[in-house]
Amino acid sequence: MTTRTPNVQLRDAVTESGLTYAALARDVTAVAAECGVTLRTNKSTVEHWLSGVVPAGDTAHYLTVALSRRIGRVLTPANLGLAPKAADDEAVGLTLSTDPLEALMPMWRYELDRRQFLAKSAYSVAAAGLPLAHVREIADRTAAARTGRAVGMAEVAAVRDMIHFFSEMDERHGGAHGRSALVQYLYDDVAALVRGNFSSEEARRQMLSAASRGVHLLGWKSYDAGQQGLAQRYYLQSYNLATESGITGHDGFVMRTMAMQGLKLHRPEHCQALAETGLTRAKGKVAPTAEALFRVVHAHTLAKSGQRRAALTEAVQAQNLLEAGRDDELPFWALAWGPPAASVYSRTAKVHETMGNHRAAAEQYERAAASRHAPTYARIVALDLVAGAEMQLKAGGIEQACATWHRAIDHMDGVQSVRTRKAVSRLRRDLASFRDRGVRSATELDDRAVDFLNGRS
Repeated sequence: MTTRTPNVQLRDAVTESGLTYAALARDVTAVAAECGVTLRTNKSTVEHWLSGVVPAGDTAHYLTVALSRRIGRVLTPANLGLAPKAADDEAVGLTLSTDPLEALMPMWRYELDRRQFLAKSAYSVAAAGLPLAHVREIADRTAAARTGRAVGMAEVAAVRDMIHFFSEMDERHGGAHGRSALVQYLYDDVAALVRGNFSSEEARRQMLSAASRGVHLLGWKSYDAGQQGLAQRYYLQSYNLATESGITGHDGFVMRTMAMQGLKLHRPEHCQALAETGLTRAKGKVAPTAEALFRVVHAHTLAKSGQRRAALTEAVQAQNLLEAGRDDELPFWALAWGPPAASVYSRTAKVHETMGNHRAAAEQYERAAASRHAPTYARIVALDLVAGAEMQLKAGGIEQACATWHRAIDHMDGVQSVRTRKAVSRLRRDLASFRDRGVRSATELDDRAVDFLNGRS
């Protein structure tokens, strides 16, 4: 006769929920029904689970969701003694499941625990000083999920406000600023809302989309920190959430981001296909300004594959769409990098840079920097100016390049970004031959770069 070990973790969770066995059975059945599955769970079934019987099939997932809703925080099967605690670290976040939170929860837990394997993970081809009064006002509006009340558009608006706030902090102060606070907010509040009861199907879709944008921002923060493998994992799960939301264009927008990452890392194997698929999902279905964001990345992938004429045609079409849609109101998911005009100009610069037209690239980088409010978008303005200076130098303008580099460093004060430090280190290498020849502007700029890297700027 087999002796089972009682499931103490599950028993404690059921006790915390305050549910009777019969009531829990009804909740589990209701969650399954939401997923199109009919279960015959009853009081006896729950008693069997508590005695150590493992729920069959996807029932453990339905049980986890039911208890998460009642208790008011997100649980995983492992929390309930229903899955092994040990995770396959190498695979975390690199798969797309029917429940994105099953991949995201361990990722967030590892970040909060300061575990380093994800931060050091490789990019896979296969696959805060916050104004607390303001933040508290936004965060309080998400507390409805903890009371068991249906989640509606008011909670969606609260999440959007908070993600927008974190985005502004990211652009102004760099990816390292507020990262742990964002992880904690997504882990504690947004995950509970995503798994909550919704007042309408539209509220559910918009909440998933808002959550996707928050995860996308974590990917961007990881990217800015030079953690490309972790960024890729977040982008994949952002895509998973966007797909589940069904919001037109959002899934394609995340594919666009993944294409951009591959281009940056010189891993173009799938970039054109990603950009083309993303554009196909958005073309003619989103506002012209939003479509311009898709087209200009597609143009960059065409340039990378040597299709010069097609790339230039697509870049021009992106700018035409931008002009036609000046009064467009962009969806929340399309505002990840601020003003769309700046994104289009910056990416157009990369098209020209890829094709060796350094003067045209420098002009577009300058337009991009001028199209963003510098105090709000300090990091990206600085990086666009750096890129422009590099193009000016390649076009033979050392004095002009040094002047632009000085402007870039002006915007870097207080920005915690691996990319800005790498940019300053790179400019020192670019200036070496001019400094050695005694070019005064190069020597003065190099001295300032040294001060910046040593924290004396």
